[in-house]
Amino acid sequence: MANIYSSASPKNNNLKPKDETIRFLLNYSKALSVINYNKLKFEALQN
Repeated sequence: MANIYSSASPKNNNLKPKDETIRFLLNYSKALSVINYNKLKFEALQN
């Protein structure tokens, strides 16, 4: 078990997200609103 965690992980530099994933994250961040009230934070998703 220790050998599994101590071995170096293979480097995979070919990680590229799909266009639809990027679009989803950008649209989500545009719709997200964070409201600070006193020491509280409220997150609202405006659809």
